[in-house]
Amino acid sequence: MLAAALSRRMTHQGLHFSWVIAGLTFLTMLFMSAALGLPGAMLQPLAQEFGWSTSQISSALALRFALFGLMGPFAAVLMERFGVRAVVSVALGLVGGGMLLAGLVTQLWHLVVLWGVVLGLGSGMTALVLGAIVSNRWFATRKGLIMGILTASAATGQLICLPIAAWMIERWGWRAPLLPLAVLCLAVMSLVLLFMRDRPSDVGLAPYGADPAAAAAAAAPAAKVTWLTPFTALREASSQPTFWLLFGTFFICGLSTNGLVQTHFISLCGDYGLAAVPAASVLAMMGIFDFIGTILSGWLSDRYDTRKLLCWYYALRGLSLLWLPNAEFTLYGLSLFAVFYGLDWIATVPPTVRLTAERFGAAKVGMVFGWIFAGHQIGAAVAAYGAGLSRSLLLSYSPALYVAGAACLLAAVMAMVIRRKTATA
Repeated sequence: MLAAALSRRMTHQGLHFSWVIAGLTFLTMLFMSAALGLPGAMLQPLAQEFGWSTSQISSALALRFALFGLMGPFAAVLMERFGVRAVVSVALGLVGGGMLLAGLVTQLWHLVVLWGVVLGLGSGMTALVLGAIVSNRWFATRKGLIMGILTASAATGQLICLPIAAWMIERWGWRAPLLPLAVLCLAVMSLVLLFMRDRPSDVGLAPYGADPAAAAAAAAPAAKVTWLTPFTALREASSQPTFWLLFGTFFICGLSTNGLVQTHFISLCGDYGLAAVPAASVLAMMGIFDFIGTILSGWLSDRYDTRKLLCWYYALRGLSLLWLPNAEFTLYGLSLFAVFYGLDWIATVPPTVRLTAERFGAAKVGMVFGWIFAGHQIGAAVAAYGAGLSRSLLLSYSPALYVAGAACLLAAVMAMVIRRKTATA
């Protein structure tokens, strides 16, 4: 086995195979998120070629966000039943294949099936749950750092690849970026099949930072998980007000990030005369600062009141969105927004995960956060469709920006209403 041979060779060099797993997970989440964000660069080219309205195209994009989120609670079940390697490989194959077939679309329902259903399900099979499982199975120490890096890669991938995609679309049409991204997904799938393993014990190791004697314990079977487990977790969590406050704030988080800015920013800039490539470059700048901001947020969450952090994050994001319609839409004029908003893009994830663990316990955090994350993506779906509808009916994105900004200010208040309680579970 190549994985076992590589693990032995790394061990002789004083290295741990967990870093290979983390690297594969990073690449998976990076290119999955890039595929999830790519359609945002294609709104106007698709409308021009097929005559579809922005709201019609946005309906397919909204469906992918909804399925991406709703798969979250069940992704852990799939990985427990079929293994991480199998699930990640299938997910990459679905997304890569969907990208290839997307170049053949001629009808709106083709777009709904490929970019709504296939892309939504494929990306949802991994999502943030993959990062949580890998960081907890393969690392006994530095879990926070690993989770922060993997989480940041999910949003950064959605943003950092867009300038290249926009440049290719400008020169060769909207189909041009599909093949390279599909090839990258399928290449990562090959690496996952060769080197990904479900647990450290599969290559005779203990988790990174653990006592080597823990290898046997690591091989112990996990608690039995069934398809009803996510619903049981939802029923228990939903009886507590804290769950709905976290669900609501994360709904607003998705409403004000993925669904709105990621999906419609390039089209928004086009309405103000800024070309697609410089607009995508602003998104890439956000991605760079998002990587920094999310890791910093994880560090802050270990040291400060997470409710206050969320209050600041949502309040500052809301003010930035309220200001955006009045900004100067040039590459330089939007740079300040890119830095400010980028640092805040998914900085809400570490404090939300921490609050979930404190309130519901470490044993339940995965499933409960899966449902809270579903709220995030439902919010993203609402914004993706709602902003497109605003653009089609009112010929402006400004109402959507004002609604999202006001919602963020509400989320800042909701964050402070959450009662902290250290769980004993």
